[in-house]
Amino acid sequence: MTAKAITVARIVLGLVFFAYGLNGFLNFLPMPSAEGRAAQFFGGLMASEYFFPMLALTQTVAGAALLVRRFVPLALAVLAPVIANILAVHLFLAPSGIPHAVILTALEIFLVWSYRDAFKPLLRAHDQSTAMTRNPAGHAAVDPHAS
Repeated sequence: MTAKAITVARIVLGLVFFAYGLNGFLNFLPMPSAEGRAAQFFGGLMASEYFFPMLALTQTVAGAALLVRRFVPLALAVLAPVIANILAVHLFLAPSGIPHAVILTALEIFLVWSYRDAFKPLLRAHDQSTAMTRNPAGHAAVDPHAS
């Protein structure tokens, strides 16, 4: 059951981000208009001229990676701040979208937990590489055998 759940979650999250990423370029899905503070927020992002194309490219590539099961931990890491921002926007500026944001967040958390072994090296407090060593005085010294 767990392998199936991981596959379903990966495909659903991949489809959502691949489709919405492509929509950023092709505009085949109508986007609801924002109101109030959400409209101000999106207006500021739109004024930058680079943000939405970059976001669409990020979503498309990360969604595709999830769909084809390549670089899944990297795709999850790239999508984490996107999903966190989606959740924050709906919590603070556009509450009507909270259910969708919560579902995306739950899928992301489930998948990150499922791929947790891939993230363990990122969560170490100290560098464990062998390229750098400490000399007796405590200063970093370059390993002469490292290339």
